[in-house]
Amino acid sequence: MSTYNYVVTAHKPTNVTHSCVGNFTGPQELNLIIAKCTRIEIHLLTAHGLQPLLDVPIYGRIATLELFRSHGETQDLLFIATERYKFCVLQWDADAKEVVTRAMGDVSDRIGRPTDNGQIGIIDPDCRLIGLHLYDGLFKVIPFDNKGQLKEAFNIRLEELQVLDIKFLYGCSKPTIVVLYQDNKDARHVKTYEVSLKDKDFVEGPWSQNNLDNGAELLIPVPPPFGGVLIIGEETIVYCSASAFKAIPIRPSITRAYGRVDADGSRYLLGDLSGLLHLLVIVHEKEKVTGLKIELLGETSIASTISYLDNAFVYVGSSYGDSQLIKLNLQPDSKGSYVEVLERYVNLGPIVDFCVVDLERQGQGQVVTCSGAYKDGSLCIVRNGIGINEQASVELQGIKGMWSLRSATDDLYDTFLVVSFINETRILAMNVEDELEESEIEGFCSQVQTLFCHDAVYNQLVQITSSSVRLVSSESRELKNEWFPRPGFSINVATANASQVLLATRGGNLVYLEIENGKLVEINHAELKYDISCLDINPIGENSNRSNLAAVGMWTDISVKIFSLPDLTLKTEDHLGGEIIPRSVLLCAFEGIPYLLCALGDGHLLNYLLDMETGELTDRKKVSLGTQPITLRTFSSKNTTHVFAASDRPTVIYSSNKKLLYSNVNLKEVSHMCPFNSAAFPDSLAIAKEGDLTIGTIDDIQKLHIRSIPLGEHARRICHQETSRTFAICSLKYNQSGTEDSEMHFVRLLDDQTFDVKSSYALDQFEYGCSILSCSFSDDNNAYYCVGTAYVMPEENEPSKGRILVFAVEDRKLQLVAEKETKGAVYSLNAFNGKLLAAINQKIQLYKWMLREDGTRELQSECGHHGHILALYVQTRGDFIVVGDLMKSISLLIYKHEEGAIEERARDYNANWMSAVEILDDDIYLGAENNFNLFTVRKNSEGATDEERGRLEVVGEYHLGEFVNRFRHGSLVMRLPDSDIGQIPTVIFGTVNGVIGVIASLPQEQYLFMEKLQANLRKVIKGVGGLSHEQWRSFYNEKKTADSRNFLDGDLIESFLDLKKNRMEEIAKAMNVSVEEVMKRVEELTRLH
Repeated sequence: MSTYNYVVTAHKPTNVTHSCVGNFTGPQELNLIIAKCTRIEIHLLTAHGLQPLLDVPIYGRIATLELFRSHGETQDLLFIATERYKFCVLQWDADAKEVVTRAMGDVSDRIGRPTDNGQIGIIDPDCRLIGLHLYDGLFKVIPFDNKGQLKEAFNIRLEELQVLDIKFLYGCSKPTIVVLYQDNKDARHVKTYEVSLKDKDFVEGPWSQNNLDNGAELLIPVPPPFGGVLIIGEETIVYCSASAFKAIPIRPSITRAYGRVDADGSRYLLGDLSGLLHLLVIVHEKEKVTGLKIELLGETSIASTISYLDNAFVYVGSSYGDSQLIKLNLQPDSKGSYVEVLERYVNLGPIVDFCVVDLERQGQGQVVTCSGAYKDGSLCIVRNGIGINEQASVELQGIKGMWSLRSATDDLYDTFLVVSFINETRILAMNVEDELEESEIEGFCSQVQTLFCHDAVYNQLVQITSSSVRLVSSESRELKNEWFPRPGFSINVATANASQVLLATRGGNLVYLEIENGKLVEINHAELKYDISCLDINPIGENSNRSNLAAVGMWTDISVKIFSLPDLTLKTEDHLGGEIIPRSVLLCAFEGIPYLLCALGDGHLLNYLLDMETGELTDRKKVSLGTQPITLRTFSSKNTTHVFAASDRPTVIYSSNKKLLYSNVNLKEVSHMCPFNSAAFPDSLAIAKEGDLTIGTIDDIQKLHIRSIPLGEHARRICHQETSRTFAICSLKYNQSGTEDSEMHFVRLLDDQTFDVKSSYALDQFEYGCSILSCSFSDDNNAYYCVGTAYVMPEENEPSKGRILVFAVEDRKLQLVAEKETKGAVYSLNAFNGKLLAAINQKIQLYKWMLREDGTRELQSECGHHGHILALYVQTRGDFIVVGDLMKSISLLIYKHEEGAIEERARDYNANWMSAVEILDDDIYLGAENNFNLFTVRKNSEGATDEERGRLEVVGEYHLGEFVNRFRHGSLVMRLPDSDIGQIPTVIFGTVNGVIGVIASLPQEQYLFMEKLQANLRKVIKGVGGLSHEQWRSFYNEKKTADSRNFLDGDLIESFLDLKKNRMEEIAKAMNVSVEEVMKRVEELTRLH
């Protein structure tokens, strides 16, 4: 049963909704604060760019984000208001490096009609009050007292009902607002009011201005010395104050974002919907405004917010494309642009549609999204894990180990790659043509297996075999010195660094040598009780050539021990428990923190915090990476050290925010890996897998990898066809020529590997692509693309006609094989029992694929079902049809073969405005609606009466806080049937804010455990700004608010892994289980995404 669901974010929101700049973390520190709808990020501006300080979730959708400085403060405070009428004031705590809540409250009213144009939140420049416009006809005031504390809020009636914008004016003795509004004849005007805090009322303001540009919708208050306000319209820009009125014409555009450049407000950056960035200058003589000037600077992403940072650096936040950090140059480039893009921050939002495909054919889903809008539209390929980009490959069977060597100690690049087999060692080197070819190092013994080799100090190389340790000159390549174990003993395991060698012979003999110029010196040896299974002396202290500690893994007592060097004194030991021996140990440092990693023979990995002084091991954690023995190696990428764990599920271990993270590598089994940084292949890895040796570079180290393909147009629907190896998309291109904006709609065919457009089909004028599907029909094995369209006429409320187009792919081209006119918009298409099921306006229609006498085919209507307002979203399973209606929630239909008819079986009688539906299993259906909620309904087949059976019962409710456009069955991760999570069904969703999320249906026992954990976490983890998690996740629309049920917040549950040890223990104690047990179960769930 899919009653119990776990909702988790695989990709956080990337749509930037707000940004502001100020001194938040310190009086001298300049910060950029970004809101991404439900998260805030705090960055510090440094000489090297933006440095992220904090990224925290907010339990609400952010409606207002403003920095302000109250009286007597040396740094700024942050005011946030949410769409559900909560507000908070945040302050930076420099010691704890986190935000603390200064004030919080609820500003909702019992009655009141929420504003159509969204909430407006503004702060008086002199910090006397905060103003909020939340409901039509009301202006809410939160006054400050003289100490900068907030007092009780009150409402003032506002005559203007259709408010477009409100701002506070600068430099007024009494707090004064300026209101831009529309009257009932659609004319737009500006009015000013003084706010009298004593009388809690408005007083008529100093000036007003009637009959502005019909497209005026943005006010920019101008600071002293000028004062007044700029009114940005679609065709004019006006400066208005008590003493002046200046206007200039502009080319028609819609401006949504502005950023003030100078403190005196003489220059502003304006960003419009076509992504053009203009500079607006107030021309003045002393303090008198004499005119306005506007200049085009260049093109950026379509801006939702613009923040001028400093020294011509500007942050452009975008909801429709990637956000950017740009620099404004004094001189234009060859294309006449003053804009130079320094950084791009990928944004997946808005995800209008997506599909899940396995392009690499590895059993791992990738999500291909239709992202962005207008000119910033793109396709994004999102996959979990880290890819290896193959540069060279050679067939080699039976590799037992690999090491790279340099030809001199201070060389920048590696020269040799030593590859060891069961009874020989081969040496590969790069030749002049940059090819790998066999080479030799005369001093090495090549007729035996190499156990270990390493670069050594004084231009030497060291090779360890079972019979000896050999020291070789890297210049002459001749043997300089050789060390032999006692007669009758052979070397079992060995390790080395640039100046030390540690090896073990059977019977638990541990021998420590040091490498000098031309000779190996035995310094010490120790006899341990049992045989040794693995060793490591990787230097992680100050000296990169020496280690003061050695890690040793043992057979028999199954333990890991830390010895000090050079005296081989036992510092610490830890018994691992269980039967499985340690196969690989590694001393390593992540983000400056020393760790010991210990890998076992069954694919488990232990990590400990290591004290470099005492050798003490603490904070042991265990994760399962695969099922086969693991070997651990360090490598570096972009100047950071990471660890590669080679096994049947190769993994990269890295650290972010002082927490170890595990990201799977998109390769099947890997037996050995070593870094190979040669001149021809810089920063590469050599990887031994199933019979070949590959050299390749590694992707950026992160959990999700995103590749973005800019289209320059807006893709709205996508689907994949396996047989032709293609994608088809419905897209629209905006042509802005002169004053007329025209739209062209296309169906385009793309190659599924290169994403090149192979073929395009132009739709008619006014015709939109609404749905797309790849399917085949009964008694016809060909795969077709079916496209549903609508003719959107300017004078019609609802489309009265559309088409269904059926295309075949021949020679990578779209061939139209059939078309069918419809009496409305084809909102949805589904393959249904070898036929085609279409949702057309209020009707569900079934078509069969008929053969005409001349051998061509056509769609023929078979039956239908009326009774919807608009049937927008349809999913099918067997003979059942689940319909998501514009406003009538979910209904269930059934197709009856005998009668050839479709009937309604049951419906949900709640009024939900749907945005997506999916079928979880035979009885449970999932819906998303336009108030950002998720809910599940259950078919009640066992009901006693017809009325009960005809009702879909709501079984789960949850406030996601995201607008979902599409659900799809599938998984982002490799599903291995042998793992516990391999059995958990998952649905992926995509949202307007660029979130990719996963909904997993959990077994009841697991759900109940996690529900208990969530309840305990709520007590320990407090929401930023005092916002309540319980309230945030409660189902909420105009009609009702209900506690969330049968849904769990995976983001909260997985944050358990980030807690401090004592917090973890507190929670585990409350649940009566061990910390290890909770960690293991939560880590299992993190594998779902």
